[in-house]
Amino acid sequence: MSRENGRPEAGVPGAGEQLALIREAVRETKAGRAKPRTWRGAELAAGLPVARVLVDKGLVHLDRYFDYAVPAAMDAEAQPGVRVRVRFGAGEKGGRREGGKLVSGFIVERVAESDYRGVLAPIAQVLSSERVLTPELLGLCRAVADRYAGTLADVVQLAVPPRRARAEAKPSPAPLPPNAAPEVGSWERYGAGAGFLTALVRGDAPRAVWTALPGATWPQELARAAAAALAGGRGALVVVPDGRAAARVDAALGELIGDGRHVLLTADAGPEERYRRWLAVSRGSVRAVVGTRAAMFAPVADLGLVALWDDGDASHSDPHAPQPHAREVLIQRSVNERAGFLLGGLSCTVEAAQLVETGWARPLAADREQVRAAAPLVRTVGDGDEARDAAARAARLPTMAWQVVREGLKHGPVLVQVPRRGYAPRLACERCRTPARCRACAGPLESQDAGELACAWCGRPEPDWHCSECGGARLRAQIVGARRTAEELGRAFPAVPVRTSGRDHVLATVPGAPALVVSTPGAEPVAEGGGYAAALLLDGWALLGRPDLRAGEEALRRWLGAAALVRGQAEGGTVAVIAEPTLRPVQALVRWDPVGHAVRELAERAELGFPPVSRMASVAGRAEDVAELLRSAELPAGAQVLGPVPLPIPDPARPRRPGDPPPGEVWERALVRVRPGQGAVLAAALKAARAARLVKREGEAVRVRIDPPDLG
Repeated sequence: MSRENGRPEAGVPGAGEQLALIREAVRETKAGRAKPRTWRGAELAAGLPVARVLVDKGLVHLDRYFDYAVPAAMDAEAQPGVRVRVRFGAGEKGGRREGGKLVSGFIVERVAESDYRGVLAPIAQVLSSERVLTPELLGLCRAVADRYAGTLADVVQLAVPPRRARAEAKPSPAPLPPNAAPEVGSWERYGAGAGFLTALVRGDAPRAVWTALPGATWPQELARAAAAALAGGRGALVVVPDGRAAARVDAALGELIGDGRHVLLTADAGPEERYRRWLAVSRGSVRAVVGTRAAMFAPVADLGLVALWDDGDASHSDPHAPQPHAREVLIQRSVNERAGFLLGGLSCTVEAAQLVETGWARPLAADREQVRAAAPLVRTVGDGDEARDAAARAARLPTMAWQVVREGLKHGPVLVQVPRRGYAPRLACERCRTPARCRACAGPLESQDAGELACAWCGRPEPDWHCSECGGARLRAQIVGARRTAEELGRAFPAVPVRTSGRDHVLATVPGAPALVVSTPGAEPVAEGGGYAAALLLDGWALLGRPDLRAGEEALRRWLGAAALVRGQAEGGTVAVIAEPTLRPVQALVRWDPVGHAVRELAERAELGFPPVSRMASVAGRAEDVAELLRSAELPAGAQVLGPVPLPIPDPARPRRPGDPPPGEVWERALVRVRPGQGAVLAAALKAARAARLVKREGEAVRVRIDPPDLG
């Protein structure tokens, strides 16, 4: 019987009888007279007869361990870290005793006595003798749960993959000896690059924020950093945003250290193969991992380096409760396990800039001469510039942008970045760029086949639309999708092949021959033969005009990601960006200065009290539930509650996402802001308030998110 209610399970002896058996066994063990005892025909473990179990119930008010008795038959297998099945929720119902439901869990420790004075139910089954939840992994999960106001069970579910019996039945290969120390290679372009690798080989724990040079060498540089940690006799963990990036780093690391010393952890491998590789890491057969977001919890033994590439990518933030970010998890691992830390990217987030400003990490960057040699020439085109010839007008491009494309096609492929995927254009006011929305339901307006306007959500026609902000009556396509852009460019350049890369079909590489490659951000393929001859970044105003605190940072990150695939100035590489030239992100792109942009953004946020200088939490739910939770929470001194404000109703045409309100419900969101150093107190206060509401069964559930990314 579990500790949660103290009622005996059917067929279980009374509390006094069972407790006496356990205590007598413990006394005899201490006195050296341990002997088997029976419990209604079943022997009880003589040594440490109580197992503390983490039950797989992600409810915030049940975020604790539960004690169970260990039968003697399970004594050898029921060790800390193994998966078990236990009866949970046993008690009386309708005058009958019921045994509760069988649920999964993990043994976290074995102890001599329980602090619970009621009846303990026995462990029902040991699912596997594999110790998958190590003490180090358990400690990391606990720290992550506390930081994000989540439950330990939820984090463990993210950290430990589902069991696959066939994979567990196969032994992992014997570990190979450490590889030789790698050469410095292209790290010599960075002032402290060689010293960083040397420190890793030596077994030190250097911390660096690395601003990578443009080009296709960053996978090899990440691989060299991992190989240096392995050469020092320690483990390495590299986390990247997607499977394409993981495949590139995996191939580079394999070339450096050979087969059998590292594994690739991505969803593409399939559940059983991925679990087999995870077991090889857990068993110590391999000491290096390259993977996507879920790999941030990989149980690498004696970790010497954690590396994260492109921390501004949204895929590093887990959508499942409690929604941890890979950057924060790897920072925690670096501290807990005294490992080196490398945060790299072509751009620089404000969080990365803050790590340098506080002295927690050191900058790792090339000098300006190296940057100028590697970066392409960036030219700006105002969004209002008009095309002066028929060919440019046919492609809806300003003349200068059209010329960049035409000249680039003489020397190789040209990349065209389109802000969002899709075919149907969204409409906005031509004068002030305010999105055109339905007056009835606020849904987006779209143009029908006959040219009439209608709502994309409710279908209501809008024959006489006028902008609610400026009164304008002319519309423009807010964002034109990749397929429509490809069609228009194909008509403007009829003799040139056009390829698209996006959600439905992402290209890994394209040939080095002249072609137009139309891509959405993040799906840009690598051009063979040295890179693209030119790139065109369309609709910059659409990226910069997003109602988001990170709009400028995100626009610059996406532009740099595309521009870095273009040849350097010495090879004639040119990038044209269609955006207002005076805006800060555009100027940062022209100068290729992501660090300077991040430092200025950080300074502005410090003045305004915005994250990451402050800590913030989002509380969302029905209006009355949000208000009650905030009233009952013991928030830290000086906490500011902003709002609440109504949340926009999700587009019914898209699939539901984590955090969306239930269909038909109107939710509100409040933001709670606290000073630096109060984040842990804020998380604990909100978690305690949620738990109290669940225990009392007051109102509906309220969703809490620490460090929400979608601040307007």
